Amino acid sequence: MDYKGTILLPQTAFPMKADLPKREPQILRKWKEIGLYERILEARRGCPRFVLHDGPPFANGHAHMGHALNKTLKDFVIRSKTMEGYLCPYIPGWDCHGLPIEYKVIQEVFPEQAQTSPIQIRERCKAYARKYIEIQREEFERLGVLGAWTNPYFTMDPAYEAAILRLFGVLVEKGLVYRALRPVYWSTGCRTALAEAEIEYRPRTDPAVFVSFPLTEASTRTKGLPPETHLLIWTTTPWTLPANVAIAASPRLQYGLYRKGHKWVIVATSRVAWVPGLEGVPPERWLEPQDLVSLEYHHPFLDRKGRVYTADFVTAESGTGLVHIAPGHGFEDYLLGKEAGLPLLCPVDDEGRFTSDCGVPGLQGLYVFEANPHIESLLQERGALWASSPYVHDYPHCWRSGTPIVFRAVPQWFIAVEKFRQEALEAIETVQWIPSWGKDRIRSSVQSRQDWCISRQRVWGVPIPVFYQPDGTPVLEASLIYKVAELVAKEGTNFWFEWDEPTLRQVLGLPPDWRKGADTLDVWIDSGASHAAVLVRRGEFPADLYLEGTDQHRGWFQSSLLLSVATRGEPPYRMVLTNGFVVDLDGRKLSKSLGARPMMDYIAEYGADVLRLWVASEDYRGDVPFSKEIFTRVAESYRNLRNTLRIVLGNLSDFDPFSDACPTEQLCALDRFMRFRLNELVRTTREAYRRFEFHRVFQAINRYCAVDLSSFYIDVLKDRLYCDGRRWPTRRSAQTVLYQTADALIRLLAPLVPFTAEESWEALGRPLSVHLEPFPEPTPRYELDSQEIQRWNQILQLRSDVNRELEKARKAKEIGKSLEAWVWIQTPHFSKEDEKLLAEVCIVSRVEIVRGAPQQITVQKAPAPRCPRCWRHDPEFGTTHPELCPRCARVIGELFPGS
Repeated sequence: MDYKGTILLPQTAFPMKADLPKREPQILRKWKEIGLYERILEARRGCPRFVLHDGPPFANGHAHMGHALNKTLKDFVIRSKTMEGYLCPYIPGWDCHGLPIEYKVIQEVFPEQAQTSPIQIRERCKAYARKYIEIQREEFERLGVLGAWTNPYFTMDPAYEAAILRLFGVLVEKGLVYRALRPVYWSTGCRTALAEAEIEYRPRTDPAVFVSFPLTEASTRTKGLPPETHLLIWTTTPWTLPANVAIAASPRLQYGLYRKGHKWVIVATSRVAWVPGLEGVPPERWLEPQDLVSLEYHHPFLDRKGRVYTADFVTAESGTGLVHIAPGHGFEDYLLGKEAGLPLLCPVDDEGRFTSDCGVPGLQGLYVFEANPHIESLLQERGALWASSPYVHDYPHCWRSGTPIVFRAVPQWFIAVEKFRQEALEAIETVQWIPSWGKDRIRSSVQSRQDWCISRQRVWGVPIPVFYQPDGTPVLEASLIYKVAELVAKEGTNFWFEWDEPTLRQVLGLPPDWRKGADTLDVWIDSGASHAAVLVRRGEFPADLYLEGTDQHRGWFQSSLLLSVATRGEPPYRMVLTNGFVVDLDGRKLSKSLGARPMMDYIAEYGADVLRLWVASEDYRGDVPFSKEIFTRVAESYRNLRNTLRIVLGNLSDFDPFSDACPTEQLCALDRFMRFRLNELVRTTREAYRRFEFHRVFQAINRYCAVDLSSFYIDVLKDRLYCDGRRWPTRRSAQTVLYQTADALIRLLAPLVPFTAEESWEALGRPLSVHLEPFPEPTPRYELDSQEIQRWNQILQLRSDVNRELEKARKAKEIGKSLEAWVWIQTPHFSKEDEKLLAEVCIVSRVEIVRGAPQQITVQKAPAPRCPRCWRHDPEFGTTHPELCPRCARVIGELFPGS
């Protein structure tokens, strides 16, 4: 008889080939048809709420791998918290205003058009934003991110814009907004002020010049200095010299008078070795900082005099210990100038070109960086150029136009951060920062930040509702802002640009000679106000969690914190979770500009679950490496994981958990141990989920599937599952634990690989969706005491020792498969009663135990015939059936009575 047909081999419709790019969209359609997100919220109604507030990405391009990392992490949080038993609404959002979109639109739509109305630009920007909102929405949904995709928030919605203005009104009401002429980061490419978070540093080569400023005759005479005495400064921005009005010395450094030829120069003694031509030159005289204060000098090429002041920002880390001061081109210079009453000169226009106020006709109209060589020549002609050399340094650039930043004094609106900085620093201490270094990073950033420049010279944004009286006096009043906010809620912000001024004044009840302002609010106000526009409106303030990239400590995390503390007196979040950047194998941040492929390319090739598994496999708290090779390895891990699920599901095809499950007390010893191991997995992964350590979830599940299941339990069970009688208690015992394993494993995997989990759940015969289920709980009745755990550790160690001896016998050609072996074991730990269990665990035909020490293991080729059905060599072969072992004979007797 051919007994092959009597073997109970695995059967399942769950395919080995995932074919995720085709199968996942089908599952996605099912979720939409059944309203899965809404069903989940309904199922958790009445549960404690956990709110992750979505930081809005810019609606200006396809989703990239940075988006994939961040959105997947958010989905891990939402899904895992939901399965922990929380009500977790997820409202995705988009940042729609601002320079990134406006700059792109002007480049692509109006490149040659000199005159373009604000409304034309705004309408194009709105269309551009909507286009990419729809694209990104579809891409994030395809990634498997579950949320309120039919009801997201947009910063360009009238209701949201009105919320921004109401928050702004509170700032004005509290006296935190002021207008000032002071230096700001100025983009000459985009002709607007920029926030610090809109700056990126790139290597740039500039001329580093040593410039000598001659002291006036009165100063040299008063201090008893030689007539040809100069103050020597060093700068990498020669173009700022036309705005020089002072020189700063350190109050803590010592200075010296040094001679070179006919020239005498004053330099900090700790820096003299660094000055070309003064190496090894001894000082002619020592000078203290107070000796320099109030010294007067002549500007090297302008008819202007300046004085020396002391300033704490002057150090011995670079330069000569003397710093040239141009209050119109630097913040520290501005503060010194404000304290000393210095003039605020800024002879540079919006395009970064010198105006006639620079005092040098030959420089007028020149772009400041192009003027550097002309200024060097001018210094050379005047005998003021001590030395010059190229200098490579990281210099701030505009993140959109890529042009180098010009520090330029322009009238702008500011939030007085200094007035509530301490309150913000105290609020930081109340927040849980993950990783913990996030607290130090944002604390340092808030501690050192200047007052917030919030005005932009653009049109695609929320207007600052300011009016100017005929004499130029600005009128910024909270009551007026609230009126504008009410109009915005009904009309949107377009009316500010569409309505003529008489109509606007009439509607707002303003004097006929007032004119409206033209500036818009910094886009970081837009996104930073999301706590007011979304959380407060929904009754979810403060959020339990903000989760974004590490760059947001000086971006959204900070703008949200400052605006919330300033207006509400508390932070907008309880926890802040930070992910690193996606980087290549050399540690460089992946970006579109470096040719990085968009997210959808990888989903189209591998499927979303493989991409999500890559996210889960990495510790996101640092930078996350990505390469084709890494992705290929993750795809292999996914295949192994899927194969494990398929084997488990295949062995449950004839198992009904309601009628076939074994009671706990009737489980076989091995099955009871593996149920205990499943308990440990549940406990470990749930704790890792609670701590947002998703890489530990992946590691625990991956190790469990590879080691506990594939390499041990499933391998050992094959004999029982395939060859025992279909309804025998021994087989049902194994299936009971396999079913519990599948049930728990699929639910634990659901947040990481939701499509595969859903497909597996369906193959398990479970209803509707795994994502409506809670996480499994550790079951106390499956716990083992310390003695049982120790016994199983000894069994597993013995199995390892036996396998080593089996391999030796295999290499010696004494046996082939392990079932061809009989094993004799001398051991102090086991007895005759353990022989059957040990034979099963070691997958050999027979184990004989001899009590004693030390442990000895002997492997012999089994002398008994091999059963053609189960392949075991049983000494009782043929005793109840001429062709079979007793176990198989019994099975055949049940299948074919009378055979």
